Amino acid sequence: MTDEKGVLRSHRCGDLTREAEGQIVTLCGWVHSWRDHGGVIFIDLRDKYGLTQIVFEPSQLHQDLRAQAEKLRREYVIQVLGKVRLRGKGLENPNLKTGEIEVVAEEMILHNKSDVPPIEVTERNLATEELRYKFRYIDLRRAAMQQNLAVRHKAAQAARHFLNMHGFMEIETPLLVRSTPEGARDYIVPSRLFNGSAYSLPQSPQLYKQILMISGCDRYYQIARCLRDEDLRQDRQPEFTQIDIEASYIKQEFIFELVEGLMREIFQAGIGVALTTPFTRITHAEALTLYGSDKPDLRFGFPITDVTEIVKKSSFTVFQSIIEKGGTIQCINPPFNLSRKVLDELIGYATKLGAGGMAWMRVTQQGLESNIVKFFDISIQERLKQRMSANPETVLLFIAEEKGKSLEIMGKIRLEIARRQNLLDEKKFQFCWVTDFPLFRWDEKEKQFVAEHHIFTMPREDCLPYLESDPAKVVAQCYDLVLNGIEVASGSIRIHQREIQEKVMKVIGMTHQQAEESFGFLLEAFKYGAPPHGGIAPGLDRLVALMCGTNDIREVIAFPKSSNGSCLMDACPSPIRLPQLKELGLKIIS
Repeated sequence: MTDEKGVLRSHRCGDLTREAEGQIVTLCGWVHSWRDHGGVIFIDLRDKYGLTQIVFEPSQLHQDLRAQAEKLRREYVIQVLGKVRLRGKGLENPNLKTGEIEVVAEEMILHNKSDVPPIEVTERNLATEELRYKFRYIDLRRAAMQQNLAVRHKAAQAARHFLNMHGFMEIETPLLVRSTPEGARDYIVPSRLFNGSAYSLPQSPQLYKQILMISGCDRYYQIARCLRDEDLRQDRQPEFTQIDIEASYIKQEFIFELVEGLMREIFQAGIGVALTTPFTRITHAEALTLYGSDKPDLRFGFPITDVTEIVKKSSFTVFQSIIEKGGTIQCINPPFNLSRKVLDELIGYATKLGAGGMAWMRVTQQGLESNIVKFFDISIQERLKQRMSANPETVLLFIAEEKGKSLEIMGKIRLEIARRQNLLDEKKFQFCWVTDFPLFRWDEKEKQFVAEHHIFTMPREDCLPYLESDPAKVVAQCYDLVLNGIEVASGSIRIHQREIQEKVMKVIGMTHQQAEESFGFLLEAFKYGAPPHGGIAPGLDRLVALMCGTNDIREVIAFPKSSNGSCLMDACPSPIRLPQLKELGLKIIS
C-alpha cells in the first residue's frame, strides 16, 4: 500500500469530492468515530485536513476485513485502501467537504492502537485546562488547534516574505546573553566553565539589534524567542515570540508605513482579511483623555468627555467637593437606553473599581431625569446635552474622582458597557497607533523616575533640554500599535549617542558604574559611529490569537506553560540532580 514516492497515502482525508468517484484511494489517519448500522460498519477517518467516511460492508469477500473493523476504537491509527463512491441521495453531509462521498474499504492496516483517550478530539465539551495541557498532543489533534497553528505558520511566512521584499535581512541573535536590567526578571543559566557566573536568557534582542545597526546591517529582522520570568496570565507566557524589526537612517513615519503594510500582508495571508490603511493615530495624552487607557479600543464610540467646567456651578455637593480638591468630572453618553437594573450594576462595578459611586441622568424628550437633576439648573442641563450631543432614550454617566483615577475608571466602565451590548466584535479589526508617550514616569513607591517603555528610546528633539532640568516633560519618540484595545507591537526611535544615553540612565538613578556594568558594551559601541536607527517588535502570539478570535495566546502556542509556569506534559521545571549542582558549583537553599 506504499506508493513509489514513499508516502503511505494517495489522498488526505479532506481531499476527496464527487469528482473522485470510482477511484481507488489510500487514506491514513485516526479513527474519529465508529458505528454499526445493521451489520455495516462506518468510521470517520480523520487527519489534520478533514474527515472521510469509510464503509466496511458485510460481504463474504470482506469478512476478515469487517472482523478487523469491529475491533477498531477511537484514535486507532489505520491505513485504508478502497474505492470512492457517492453516498446515497439524502445521505450527504453538507458540513463536510467530503460529505458527498464515502470510501468502501478493501484493505486495512492497523498501525497503532490507542487506549481510551483521556480527552476527546472534539470542539464540543472541551476538557479542563489541566487535562488539555497534560495531554497536549491529543488536544492539538482538534481541528480548531490545527487551524490556529496553520494561521500562525501563514503569519510568520507572510512576515518573512514581506520583510525580505523590503530589503530586511534575517539575523539570529544569541540566546545566552549578559544579564541586563530590562524590567522583568531574567532566567539565569549557570556556567559550568566560569564558576560563579551565569548567562541570562534574553528578554528581547533589544541591545543586539542596536549593535547590528552599529555593525552596518542596515535592516534586520528576526522571528525572535523572548524569555521573561514574570507572573503569568492569558496574554503572557514565560517564553513568547516577536517579529523583531530594526532599520537605520529612518524616522517614525517609515515604521508606521512599513508595519501597516506588514499587517496587511499577515492578515490577508493568515485569515483572508483585507485591512484598511493608514491606521488611526492618537497621542498618548489623547488616548488617556478620550478612552481612559493607552490601549484604546476603537471598535465602538462614546468617548469620555470632561464636563468639569460645565457642572462646577451646580449645587450638587458631591461634584463640588471633588472639584474643590482638584478632581474632575468625566462623562460618557452610550447610545443605548440602559435600564435601571443595568445602571445599578454599573454603579456596583464602578465601586469595585475604586470610585465613590457613579451618577447618571436619563435623557428624555422632556429633558434630563434622575434624582440629582434638581441640583443642576436648566442652563447647565442644556449645556450638558449640547456638549455630549445627547439624544433622547440615552443616559449620561458621570465619575467624579482625581483626574487620572476618574479617567481610568470611566474607561473600564466604557468597556464593560461595550461588552454588555455585544460591541466587541472579534471579527472586526480596529488598529491604531498611540504616539508621544512620556519618556519617564514617576514611581511613587521608589520615589524616582523609571522608563515608560525602555531606556534606549530617543527623546523628542524639542524635549532634549528637559532631560536634566525637568524629566517629566520629556516626550519620547516611541509608539505602540494597538488592536481592539490590546497592544500588539511596541517600538521607538533609539538613542544612538552615548551622551544622551548616559543622561537617560542618570535620570532613572543609574550610576556610572552601574551603567558600565550592565550596558558597557553598548555604550562602548556608541563611540564608534552609531547611525540613527529605530524599530518595532510586533508580538506574534498576541497577533495570531486575535486573528483566531481569542485573547488567550496559549491557544496559538503549540506547547504553552500553565498558569503557574509549569509544563504539565513533560513535568518541567524538574529538580536539578545533585551531580549537576556539583558540576555548576551550586547548592539549593530552601
